[in-house]
Amino acid sequence: MNILVISNLYPPHGIGGYEERCMQTVNALRKRGHTVNVLTSDHQVTDRDATGETGIFRQLKVHGFYGHPWLPIHQLYSLEQANQRSMQSLIEQLQPDVVHVWNMGGISKSLLHTLENANRPLVYDISDHWIARSLKADVWLSWWNDDGSVLRKAWRGIATVTGARKLISRKVPTASVRSLKFKHIYFCSQYMRDTTAKQGYPVSHAKIAYCGVEAERFLRKTEYNAPRKFLWVGRLAQDKDPMTALKGFLQARQSSGLPLCLDIYGRGEADFVDTLRAEIAKAQAEEFVQLKSATHDEMRGLYAQYDAYIFSSNWGEPFALTPLEAMSAGVPVIMCPDGGDAELLHDGDNAIQFAAASRSSLAGAILRLLDLPDHGRNMSRIALQIVQERFTVKVMTDTIEGILKRAVGPTHD
Repeated sequence: MNILVISNLYPPHGIGGYEERCMQTVNALRKRGHTVNVLTSDHQVTDRDATGETGIFRQLKVHGFYGHPWLPIHQLYSLEQANQRSMQSLIEQLQPDVVHVWNMGGISKSLLHTLENANRPLVYDISDHWIARSLKADVWLSWWNDDGSVLRKAWRGIATVTGARKLISRKVPTASVRSLKFKHIYFCSQYMRDTTAKQGYPVSHAKIAYCGVEAERFLRKTEYNAPRKFLWVGRLAQDKDPMTALKGFLQARQSSGLPLCLDIYGRGEADFVDTLRAEIAKAQAEEFVQLKSATHDEMRGLYAQYDAYIFSSNWGEPFALTPLEAMSAGVPVIMCPDGGDAELLHDGDNAIQFAAASRSSLAGAILRLLDLPDHGRNMSRIALQIVQERFTVKVMTDTIEGILKRAVGPTHD
């Protein structure tokens, strides 16, 4: 197949797991012989070099997100036009068999109307809340369709009566997001599909393609001694809730009387990181709680050095990768069933469960691990087996490739 992927961000200029999953899928599909090009934004992350890449077109303009300015409607029209031209020109040049849409946060949603109205297969990958929580807030489309101010209604009425809206729509669609059909669509979890459907979007028919990891690339833990070293991995932000991980750990350390230690790996906004540091200092925990950072490649070798991993996300996580990574390394996992991750968690079998945002529940879960005679060995063995059977990049790619092929039809492979 000749596939054109569209995504708001793409590594190395990315900020999270969605972009990594997109790149994983692109690389895997290329290895299977498919031609895959990527249209993404020109947003850049400082000190990350994207030179030498092939088939990546960094042409789309971001509106409002990632520090880019919010524009008044007349300036936004120019941005929308530019994105329409970039996309349509590339499609004309590449002639893809299918367009594969990923995260569109901060990118013109009018592009989706153009794609759905074209005579070309279109498949959506949804691993985030950009439809459920953000689609209706698209500035351009909401200006044309939502109630808005008296002045907006007046201008919109004039544009409609004079035929100006019709002319504008030929260059940049102005239809409501509620008219999008999402004929071919899949989600990273049942939770994400159901959450989106509850917002009134026609997605109940969607397939599920769970996130996957390259389990074989992780250094595997072999010795299970009495747990002493714990780690937390993720973006340092309120929604990932490392604060609960910290406070629950401190409570468990005090209750157990054992010399437990915690390493927190991640980066985040300076204000939140300062708050986290202040909490560590307040507890006089600097000697046994450390803030660290590591690249994704480095983390593959670091998980196995620890006795347990804590997952504390608390925002409706679509489906997190870090629990899968810890399980791939054979590390016992202590986690809350946040969002789609409830579909991974089987308390006492492949992980130990605690209630989200509850430091006392987390402390209790840590104490449960400390009481296990085998120190979590059997639980980790079951978790690794589940990852290898259901949550690898290969399994994920098999599912996505099948969905793309069905959308294209029998004339392509």
